[in-house]
Amino acid sequence: MHIKNILPVILIATILSCNSNSDNVTNTLDYSSHLTTQIDSSELFVDVDFWTDKIEAAPNQFPYYVSRSGAYTGVFSKTGNIDYLIKAEKDLIAANEATNYNKASILRSLAANYISQHRFKEALELLKKAELNGAKLNNTKKMLFDVHLELGNYIYAEVYLKDIKNKSSFDYLIRLSKWEDHNGNLDGAIQNMEKAMAIAESSKIKSLRQWSYTNIADFYGHAGDIDKSYTYFLKALELDPDDAYAKKGIAWIVYSHENNPEEALNILNHVTTYYNAPDYDLLKAEIAEFQNNETLKSDAIQNYQTALNNKHYGDMYNGYNVSLYTDELLNPEMALEIAKIEVENRPTPQSYDLLAWSYFKQGNIEKANQIIEAYVDGKTFEPAVLYHVAEIYKAAGKTEKIKPLKEELIASLYELGPLMKTKIKQL
Repeated sequence: MHIKNILPVILIATILSCNSNSDNVTNTLDYSSHLTTQIDSSELFVDVDFWTDKIEAAPNQFPYYVSRSGAYTGVFSKTGNIDYLIKAEKDLIAANEATNYNKASILRSLAANYISQHRFKEALELLKKAELNGAKLNNTKKMLFDVHLELGNYIYAEVYLKDIKNKSSFDYLIRLSKWEDHNGNLDGAIQNMEKAMAIAESSKIKSLRQWSYTNIADFYGHAGDIDKSYTYFLKALELDPDDAYAKKGIAWIVYSHENNPEEALNILNHVTTYYNAPDYDLLKAEIAEFQNNETLKSDAIQNYQTALNNKHYGDMYNGYNVSLYTDELLNPEMALEIAKIEVENRPTPQSYDLLAWSYFKQGNIEKANQIIEAYVDGKTFEPAVLYHVAEIYKAAGKTEKIKPLKEELIASLYELGPLMKTKIKQL
């Protein structure tokens, strides 16, 4: 979060000294009815089975592979099981091979799959082919904005954003919102997401409403408007009671805003009965640390590492892994190797931050400082990154740069979580 105004000293002191938050916004009666999800496996695979039968009857029909890939992606979205995203990829490769990589829509579908896998460079190559093909070019340009933004190619991202400009378009407004957020203009990001949400609500398209509710909830949380954030996570659950991301968002409010780790774990433990993305285990580990429950923390980290043994995750969790190896497992050498891969994959300020943090944890303050000054400072407003910048500047003796960073970090305590309060206080 980028704050424009310096917080009064008395407010900063109040925030840092506060051990509990009486300004609760959640009520278990609001969401407890949604904590009963049980995935019906037979229903989950109805579409997959339908298209598999079609393929077996007519294996030369490439549209069937595209349809089954959509069904597999739906299973991935519902369960978080990476294997189904890979199955979707294989079907899309088969469809692209059947069409000699000459149909823009299937190229875009495979690019979307690679974006989900954080294989952004491969997605970019596919989108370049789709751009040359020219079919439904605007759809390709929207995705080119997405990929260039993820790769840190900000000049190209801005060019494509201008190219698709249409202030009455949901697709344009959500991307303008992402762009404003990237530039540290949270107010602008929220305003444009609100406009997009209004369009989604008018359309009555469930998927658009669902997506806009969870995204606006995140933005409201970043802005410190926890009440609104909670309201929109609930609205997302009203549309889809199985929405794992919305439940995770409520768990974070309960934990970070209300200092209620038991209820946060209760929500997360329910979610992971049917949705298993590895980062949910890391969140459990963080909450367990807050509770001083070393056994639970160790078990959660072990579960995360076991999940990551599945090679299908590839580089999706590089950022999480660097943090794990530097801050928990105290293996900065391993973290450094992963960070170098992430910089190669996507040379963004966030990736360079991982590299600098790894060098810092290795004791190479000079190298860490050089990377921060060249590639990170002033180029991103993510609180976790700003904390690393402040710690590295502190170690490098650049104390004059810490005060403004500390003020921003204090304003972002909700987003960073309660474990960061003491660390920020000590900057």
